[in-house]
Amino acid sequence: NTVMAAQMTNAHRRFLQVLMSNGITEGSEARKLHQHCCEIDKVYYAHDKLDDFISTINSHLQPLFMQIRKGLSEDDGRAHYAVVNLAETEVTKMASDYTEIELELFRKTMDLIILSENGFASSTDILNLADQLKTKKMKKKEAEQVLKAFVEDKWLSEKNGEYTLHTRCIIEMEQYILSNYQDVARKCNICHSLAIQSQVCDSCGIGMHLPCVRKYFRAQTEPRCPTCNEFWSCDIP
Repeated sequence: NTVMAAQMTNAHRRFLQVLMSNGITEGSEARKLHQHCCEIDKVYYAHDKLDDFISTINSHLQPLFMQIRKGLSEDDGRAHYAVVNLAETEVTKMASDYTEIELELFRKTMDLIILSENGFASSTDILNLADQLKTKKMKKKEAEQVLKAFVEDKWLSEKNGEYTLHTRCIIEMEQYILSNYQDVARKCNICHSLAIQSQVCDSCGIGMHLPCVRKYFRAQTEPRCPTCNEFWSCDIP
């Protein structure tokens, strides 16, 4: 494995190290980082070759069961990149950073978010779970601190007291979520990645991310479902 990884250029290694330390990197930052790494190591840089640059890294990461994955923010549709450990597909990948009771709170929070209609869970509902944990009961003050840590570590996002899964969490745990929530988890009909915050067709049940809904219906005079052609009854964001 070391031999495989050593075949990468210094520019590739530098890029990978920064991505790993960031947890998640927004697309424009990744492009700047790509240019910076190439310039420092005096290797050929092409502004439109970021995906090729990442593919090269991924070919060396394959034997290590790791991969740089691209995902879209459900909020604004912007690209993000994260390093995913393919050998650990469960929430247990967080085990080195959190206690068992904190992980239980995270799993229950994930339940609330994924089973909700809009992909959000209120802080009130999450904090009400704190004294129902099987591991041991957690005081609400303690639960608030743990939620804060989940947001700081980019596993959850919070807006006006409402929590949803951060883009990092969706990229890293897509397979875990799809296999553990088979009845409710769905992929976006447009970009084919996991959709937590989405709009759903009343007629056929397909879902689309809000940025994908915006983009898809922008060119249409009348919003109709891309699958069944029925009128799209949700408000276009």
